[in-house]
Amino acid sequence: MFVNNSGNKSFIGRLALAAALTGLLVTGMSAWAGKKDDTLRFAYDQAPESVDPFFNNVRIGVILGANVWDTLVYRDPVSNEYKGLLAKSWKQINERVIEFELREGVKFHNGEVFDADSVVYTLNFVANTDNKVTTQQNVSWIEKAEKLGPYKVRLTTKKVFPAAIEYLAGPVVIHPAKYYQEVGPKGMNAKPVGTGPFKVVQYLPGKSITLERNAGYFKDSPKAMPKIGKLEIRFIPDRQTQMAEVLSGGEDFIMHVPKDQAEQVSSVPSLQVVSGETMRIAFMQFNTLEGTPSPQFKDIRVRRAINHAIDREGIAKNIVGGSSRVLHTLCFPAQFGCTDDGAQRYKYDPALAKKLLAEAGYPNGFDTEIVAYRERNQTEALIGNLAAVGIRAKLGFSQYAAMREVIRANKAQLTHQTWGSFSVNDVSAMTPVYFSFESDDLNRDPEIRDLLSRGNNSVASTTRKAYYKTALALIAERAYTVPLWSLPVYYVATKSLNFKAYPDEQVRFWEMSWK
Repeated sequence: MFVNNSGNKSFIGRLALAAALTGLLVTGMSAWAGKKDDTLRFAYDQAPESVDPFFNNVRIGVILGANVWDTLVYRDPVSNEYKGLLAKSWKQINERVIEFELREGVKFHNGEVFDADSVVYTLNFVANTDNKVTTQQNVSWIEKAEKLGPYKVRLTTKKVFPAAIEYLAGPVVIHPAKYYQEVGPKGMNAKPVGTGPFKVVQYLPGKSITLERNAGYFKDSPKAMPKIGKLEIRFIPDRQTQMAEVLSGGEDFIMHVPKDQAEQVSSVPSLQVVSGETMRIAFMQFNTLEGTPSPQFKDIRVRRAINHAIDREGIAKNIVGGSSRVLHTLCFPAQFGCTDDGAQRYKYDPALAKKLLAEAGYPNGFDTEIVAYRERNQTEALIGNLAAVGIRAKLGFSQYAAMREVIRANKAQLTHQTWGSFSVNDVSAMTPVYFSFESDDLNRDPEIRDLLSRGNNSVASTTRKAYYKTALALIAERAYTVPLWSLPVYYVATKSLNFKAYPDEQVRFWEMSWK
């Protein structure tokens, strides 16, 4: 299931290609190809398992979700102000009930009219656990949606859930009721239909997806009508191939470029390199469940040893780069409720790591496997740190969906993962994903689960913060994870493209334009 290809060794050869192409690139001939036919060509390393946003949890699916679909509410990425999108306005009736006045005159890409039925059917469908939504954590707070009129909806949450509007402005998109009832998630994946600024005109699963500007997009949307007519997205797992494509003009835009490659191509005249910190964090997770294939991780001394074995400062500075910062708790610092105040910190100390391993009965270390799906160079650096204290970690590298299935089948030992919280600026979208006794929880600690639940469902912000703080401190003390660093994103694009990078890692194609 897992592959173990060579790293970035051949990139020097790719740079030779870059040098050979420099004369062509200076003329701008290849770099202007996208502008000539008004088609932006974008390559991404992960293919979505489904284009339906509720059955996907990789970043490209989140990006497609925002460009093809709309949500009830829109959060301005600069001001963080909530604005009406499919909803004109909303009102908090009581602690668990919100009523929405919906926008009229909006149509889905297939011509179906957007109305209260669309909202009610979508929310009730995804909230029903029988429908096995992949992103259950994004909708598990919904109790029901009710139609009050053709363009009025009442939403009731299961418990008090202060982050409801934040979720409704992020991953909770709205589907066309008639079409979705007819075709279901599989049909929505095969022929996606939303109300968003772009519509899908061709989808070849695992290979590519083509979007075109939605000429009928409603004028009052805070997203605005796209300026670029067509978008072609290819799924290219190999980053070196991506880089060769953008150097030769075959692609106009790539992201998640490794630091060293981004620095090397920054001098290519026809390209621009943009970077910035994102909400995405990297971390390692230990499997301590019953039946774990690595029972040594049940010993807290082993988990603490690995925390001390990782040179987070060194890797963040020399390999991750950009504006990344070292983390001490499992959340992004800007998220509501995130703090490392009072949390145990593990300094880089290989000698102490060896001592703890010896005390746990592993003076010569042990063999294990680490599963990962992106930032392979970072995983390899982690493996090097582990080897230095005697832990021999085999790398299992795959697409995200395959890695996730290994984790959920209780076959993973040690993980290196990242999580972008679906760009939701609240701890409820991060830490509980891994500590709420759901499918990605490899520790099942009831005390931590209950603290996070109270934080999710408390009214007062100070109370929420207190519960989250205690839970985060316990996770650190019990060393269930190794929080690593926040991840910057390096984008490489043709110089002829106007675009802006945002901390939420969302790619707003509707804002982009040609120079």
